[in-house]
Amino acid sequence: MKFMKTTAFAISMALISGYASAAHYSTRHNDSFTASARVLDSEPIYETVRVNDPKTSCWNERVRHYSPSSSNPDRSVTPTIAGAILGGVIGNQFGRGKGKDAMTVAGTILGGSIGNDMRYQTRSTGGSYVTSERRCETVDNYHERKELVGYNVHYRYQGQDFWTETSTDPGDYIKLSVSVEPLE
Repeated sequence: MKFMKTTAFAISMALISGYASAAHYSTRHNDSFTASARVLDSEPIYETVRVNDPKTSCWNERVRHYSPSSSNPDRSVTPTIAGAILGGVIGNQFGRGKGKDAMTVAGTILGGSIGNDMRYQTRSTGGSYVTSERRCETVDNYHERKELVGYNVHYRYQGQDFWTETSTDPGDYIKLSVSVEPLE
């Protein structure tokens, strides 16, 4: 019996001394190394994004250009004034007495109106030309699409299962950085 007690005590002391020695060694510094683990599953992760693919459409458009002399007939009152003077002179040639004044006024008004009409007629018929000009318009064209943003990876290392996200598909094995640190 004494032999058993002594043997049990010696084994206990050896275990305690081995544990203390191992604990001393592992607390000296942290160790890290690389390893590979078997990938069990790798699922792609998609994200829906809104994308603009602008579309440009072009067409030819007819454009009327006016010569410099008739480019701005709306500002010139010369045809109206010339028509009024000419109408007044002609109206003055007709009528007698008080009728002469009425004919002059009527001729002035009628001549001014005719001159005014001629101003717009000149614009629409003479002194202009038409060209074909290219016009373009860009229109936004938004749509949604799915983009691959990474992978959910399920792997096994030393009999334990782990999950992580990666930016690329790891294939059959994933590289690991393993750190060893003692528990206190």
